[in-house]
Amino acid sequence: MTQNIYNFMLSKERVQAFLKEIEVEDLVHNFQVMGDQVYIDMTAHSPAMHEKKKLEVAMKQAFASEFGGNVEVKLKIASPEPTEVQKNQIKGKEIPGIQNIIAVASGKGGVGKSTVTANLAVTLAQMGFKVGVLDADIYGPSIPTMLDTEGGKPTSVTVNGKELMKPVENYGVKMLSIGYFSGANQAVVWRGPMASKALNQMIRDADWGELDFLLIDLPPGTGDIHLSIIQEVPVTGAVIVSTPQHVALADVRKGIGMFTMDSINIPVLGLIENMAYFTPAELPENKYYIFGQQGAQYLAEDMGIPVLGEIPLVQSIRESGDIGRPAALQENSVLAHIFKKVAQNMIESLVERNTNLPKTEAVKITTMAGCSPKK
Repeated sequence: MTQNIYNFMLSKERVQAFLKEIEVEDLVHNFQVMGDQVYIDMTAHSPAMHEKKKLEVAMKQAFASEFGGNVEVKLKIASPEPTEVQKNQIKGKEIPGIQNIIAVASGKGGVGKSTVTANLAVTLAQMGFKVGVLDADIYGPSIPTMLDTEGGKPTSVTVNGKELMKPVENYGVKMLSIGYFSGANQAVVWRGPMASKALNQMIRDADWGELDFLLIDLPPGTGDIHLSIIQEVPVTGAVIVSTPQHVALADVRKGIGMFTMDSINIPVLGLIENMAYFTPAELPENKYYIFGQQGAQYLAEDMGIPVLGEIPLVQSIRESGDIGRPAALQENSVLAHIFKKVAQNMIESLVERNTNLPKTEAVKITTMAGCSPKK
């Protein structure tokens, strides 16, 4: 009975008054009421994907609260015109032939970021894409182990009269890592500028060829390496990896906050929850939420970003990484299906990002003292 009253009250005048009440009338260009459906064209405050998603969620929740659950809100949210500051940003030097550069990050260590990167890379390659991986974890490179290229050495090739490194290749994935240049037991003890220089050489002095995706496996946290990457290349988007633990999710907020800062403004494509639940081999239908349940979903909803998928805590994922054959290569397995779904969701988010936002520009980062660091 209550819902019928709500529907009766759903007039254009009532909707207009409500838009003013929730203080979004300045964002709305046009709206129409057709029965229990409201069509709204509006502009977000920010072009960032997470901000547009937060606006969409907030609008739908507000209408449901005011008019009832049967009222359907159909939103078309446009990006605002770029500001003068955004127009004048210096574009990053693109890497010729590379279509999308995806940063894979985590708020803290030990959440399986490199494992996810390796499995995403081979999954994308199996889907027919041309894929590369840059292991930017200078102090703890693990991509050579996980993709079975330990001991590999990049060769030298001449391209247009310039000597370049030819990435090591396996499973259809091209890769470069500081692990190819240091011994297995040799610690990399470098200050930030030296690490950044080595990283830039692997980016710029390499013959990556034509790639649909270059996945950059970042070190955990936020620091020099992250700033070097986002200053050096136009990162298309970031993928955040976390476990469901409260302490891990607290650090994820900081990582997302770094990418979404006004001075950085890199779209976050989504969050991947690793070790989401434990499934014993003898009880494949059972799920045990050892580290907590739905923490990533709640965080993603709060920050307006999608969840790209949940990766279970399964022994074979760890074993596959240790022997250098990612679990995603197990044909027709549950894990292969899960990683493929994660990759598909990432691509879907990437298509939305590339459709609605301009290319990411290089970041001009200023220190707290107001001084711009030299590249």
